[in-house]
Amino acid sequence: MITKTKNCTFLYVAKSFRADGKCTSKIVEKLGTFDELKKVHDDPISWGKEYAKKLTLDAKEKNADILIKYSPAKTVGKGLPKSFNGGYLFLQKIYTELGLKNICEELSPKYKFDFDLDAILSRLIYSRIIHPSSKLATLEFSRKFIEPPNFDLQQIYRALVIISKENDFIQSQLYLNSLKISKRNAGILYFDCTNYFFEIDVPSGLKQYGYSKEHRQSPIVQMGLFMDADGIPLAFNIFAGNESEQNHLQPLEKKIFSDFKLAKLVVCTDAGLSSYSNREFNNFLNRSFVTIQPLKKLAGHLIDWALEPSGWRDLDTDKICEIEDNLDEKTVLYKEKWINENNLSQRLIVTYSPKYKNYKQKVRTATKKDAEDEKYDGFYGTCTNLNDPVAEIVKINHRRWEVEECFRIMKSEFKARPVFLVRDDRIKAHFMTCFIALLVYRLLEKKLEYKFTCREIIDGLRDMNFHKVHGEGYLPTYTRTDFTDALHEKFGFRTDYEIVTMQKMKENTTFTKVVES
Repeated sequence: MITKTKNCTFLYVAKSFRADGKCTSKIVEKLGTFDELKKVHDDPISWGKEYAKKLTLDAKEKNADILIKYSPAKTVGKGLPKSFNGGYLFLQKIYTELGLKNICEELSPKYKFDFDLDAILSRLIYSRIIHPSSKLATLEFSRKFIEPPNFDLQQIYRALVIISKENDFIQSQLYLNSLKISKRNAGILYFDCTNYFFEIDVPSGLKQYGYSKEHRQSPIVQMGLFMDADGIPLAFNIFAGNESEQNHLQPLEKKIFSDFKLAKLVVCTDAGLSSYSNREFNNFLNRSFVTIQPLKKLAGHLIDWALEPSGWRDLDTDKICEIEDNLDEKTVLYKEKWINENNLSQRLIVTYSPKYKNYKQKVRTATKKDAEDEKYDGFYGTCTNLNDPVAEIVKINHRRWEVEECFRIMKSEFKARPVFLVRDDRIKAHFMTCFIALLVYRLLEKKLEYKFTCREIIDGLRDMNFHKVHGEGYLPTYTRTDFTDALHEKFGFRTDYEIVTMQKMKENTTFTKVVES
């Protein structure tokens, strides 16, 4: 770049770039006056061009330092955002691998909508994980992503209608697509139900009064959720707050068998879903069940058998032993027998644990529960139609806590409730986005090899912010940690350089939106 004054000719190195959609340039380095350079170089202009070319090559090779000048006398540009979140890029990579963009593109010809469904759905999911809030607040938060939104609030609500209508299609496609990026342990499925409350007084549609898990006097909707043996969600349904949860296992299970093409499965449930009808349903062909059996609901002779101190075996050694006061706290004993209930043959397994007994007694003391149930402390009943070793059945049943963990994440971390939506279709779409967010999050946990807590992951992604220097790049303002190092290692791109150039950040965003072959 050459500028002339009345007395001198100055040579500069300038850099051209686009900012806010306009072509502009900035001075990178002042080389000096023509006369000064003439003393060193025969042809200052040719030398200057070669020098600028070298700087360009160095920059491309990432060898050149970037010098940024700030003026204490110059105000910042009005209305120009400077802080952006880049943590969503790692969620975007999983979103892309799940084929959600293709799913949205497949729906476009069917409904002929004029908005970007993929952009809306993806931002609803990223924000649900990083910054859960209302749809309006989600739109505003999306403006803080490195890639700004191209939609408005009204289009979000229109998109919710499509998402609701295509609930079953999206779920089945997500499962099939997930098989391409992660092995799914779908031979054993865990099913449980929970409910979500509304801040309203008058029930309508799905929003009805029912038994609230949180003991609230508010209308609720209910969710049934299937999870695979790795704790990754598989499928869900939403039903009215006044309906029995026991009636919704079989319809969802039939849909899974049909849409997901599963060869066989074992369904594990808690006592609330272990009705005779549900057990009988999963006692047919390639379906099996493992379910909690409350001991006090057994016939009298079976209760006597279950609580009898003799006839036990050690779960680890399989040696015959009896319940004694001096048992090691880590000991687990078991006994089993086949029983018949209305022609349904089941294997009743009872375990006894001193550690579990101590826990139940502490709970009893703290809550002042009925002392009549004290005789059951330490005992745990399970019913199944499987012939697997007892240790395997116990292991299967033990992982039921992960379904409850899924619900906890949706309620506490993703703030899925209270729900403020009114229309049933929008309510269903809201939980669809919560379900996808949970799937993306769980796959992220698995990719990171379960080395970080839920709080570390969500806070870490939320804090991955950058200060944008127009024309130059993005300055990371987050603290580099073991978590951010693991992200960069597992996902194959980095955002923790002292400055991420505009070109490099563009490469990163492009990379997260491409499915690797």
